[in-house]
Parts: sequence; C-alpha cells; structure tokens
Amino acid sequence: MSTSGVAALDHTVQETNAWLRAVAEQLHFEDRQHAYLALRAVLHALRDRLPPEVAVHLGAQLPILVRGVYYEGWHMAGKPTKDRSVQEFADHVLQALPPRFPMDPLTVTRGVFEILWERLDAGEFAKLMDHLPTPLRTMRR
Repeated sequence: MSTSGVAALDHTVQETNAWLRAVAEQLHFEDRQHAYLALRAVLHALRDRLPPEVAVHLGAQLPILVRGVYYEGWHMAGKPTKDRSVQEFADHVLQALPPRFPMDPLTVTRGVFEILWERLDAGEFAKLMDHLPTPLRTMRR
C-alpha cells in the first residue's frame, strides 16, 4: 500500500513500523508509543556514548525514519559521554524517557540492544560494541 507515492518513503515507513513492532514485542508493550519512546531513548544514549565517527557509522545503518529519530537534537560537541557503568548508561536512558515510563531503563536498554543486534549486521554491531566500555557490552541479554 502506497501512501506517499514515493517508494523509498513508503518503504522506510514500513521498515520503521517493523522496528517499532519488534521493540514492542521484545519489551511486551501494547502501546506503540512506548516502543517509540524506548527506541528513541536508547538510540540517543548509545549515540551520545559513542565516538562521533562511530555514531555516524551506526546512523548510516538505520532505516531513514529511525535515522532521523537517532540524529534528532544531536550535538557532537562533548561526545562521547563518560558513562562507564551499566547504571550510568541506564540513567542516561532514564533522562530521555518521560516521567512514569512503565518500564525500568535497564530493561528498556537490554530490549532495544536485542533489536539492534537482530536488525543490524552482526559484525558491524560487534564492532560498534567494541567502542563501549566492557560493562556496557553486557547490555545485550
């Protein structure tokens, strides 16, 4: 079904919906908005923790609409953040989630990391993870 008349845009809407559906299933969300907010919060925390050139490489692997969410509000200055522990990273995710979000940020992070692992090239995702401190590499279930 074409809604925009532009095949590339229609395709990325479908891809984005598939990503949101995967996040919702992984985290057992019935509300797609929660899946979107979870994906956005983790992508922003991950983007901010990576060296800029690695963050750009990750962004290039994402579907167009997801890539737009990923880059939303990004300022390269002061990056990467110094989150070294799982808790510091989870706190970064928590700051990006709305108040009273129905799931803890550590579970959200692990779930979104699973989706990234499934949907991105495994070798590329492994290289990306090598740029994170050892404790953060364990975020994948």
